[in-house]
Amino acid sequence: MSQSNLHPMLNIAIKAARTAGAIINRASMDLDRISVTAKSHNDFVTEVDRAAEQAIIQTLLEAFPGHGILGEESGRTFGARDSEYLWIIDPLDGTTNFIHGLPVYAVSIALAFRGKIEQAVVYDPTRNDLFYATKGRGAFLNDKRLRVSKRIRLQDSLIGTGFPFRKGDNFKRYLKIFEEVMQNCAGLRRPGAASLDLCYVAAGWYDGFFETGLSPWDCAAGSLIITEAGGLVGNFTGEPDFLYQREIIAANPKIYAQLVRILAPHTRVIKEDAPAEDGAATEGLTPIDALAATMDPPSPAPTSAAVADAIPVKKVVRRIKKADVEDAPL
Repeated sequence: MSQSNLHPMLNIAIKAARTAGAIINRASMDLDRISVTAKSHNDFVTEVDRAAEQAIIQTLLEAFPGHGILGEESGRTFGARDSEYLWIIDPLDGTTNFIHGLPVYAVSIALAFRGKIEQAVVYDPTRNDLFYATKGRGAFLNDKRLRVSKRIRLQDSLIGTGFPFRKGDNFKRYLKIFEEVMQNCAGLRRPGAASLDLCYVAAGWYDGFFETGLSPWDCAAGSLIITEAGGLVGNFTGEPDFLYQREIIAANPKIYAQLVRILAPHTRVIKEDAPAEDGAATEGLTPIDALAATMDPPSPAPTSAAVADAIPVKKVVRRIKKADVEDAPL
């Protein structure tokens, strides 16, 4: 599908992703001057993450001021809380790669309408690769149509994954999963950016992918790109409820079924009658708001005009020429 024929909402998402990509690319030229903060053990955030997210939010809310926002860094601080439209944003997926100069990271933006993902963009700024999809209209890399692979045997398949890295993650559980999958496939890969891993499944470069501990912003956009490329996405039991379950399988249909057989015994899918981890603090909340409640306390929700004023004027942003953003192509 030519990028001149895109859905208007997808077009805005692409503009936002390219704007964030310009910020990231400029910052990558001088990594030593970037301020890095640890959100938790092995979970980092930089001023680049925050600047990119705020640029994305500004672009989206200028076009759609009545929409909601769920961002990795800002949670539900911005946008309307009662909108049926929710933008799910990861401004820099693969921050650890980024701060080490490893060029495997991406901007991920998805739009959900009534809980269903309808628009998706994953932008790889180091390669200028744009993965995108609109529900019912196919998935694309730049202007090339994507299709998942045709392999039918797990033994012949290349599988992507992500290692647990946060304090409290169940490493023993993952090692059991790793051992079982590794013994039944042609190889495992772990580049370190889940949004790109999912796109690689859609492109047929991987035959499948699985990971635990992911948040909605890690997988929302990539999940639509996969399904529009003919693949399947779900939790470890094979059901489509994965966005807030912190476990995901994605693959072509044949490999998907074989991965489910291996991974289903290791599922941690939240049952409807199971207590929430945060008890009364999240009782009665939607999955989105329950997730936001576990994040750092947000500041009062500003208007879209306030978002524009909030763009940091720190050293990383000062080094970004105005033209880098204004000339970002759609």
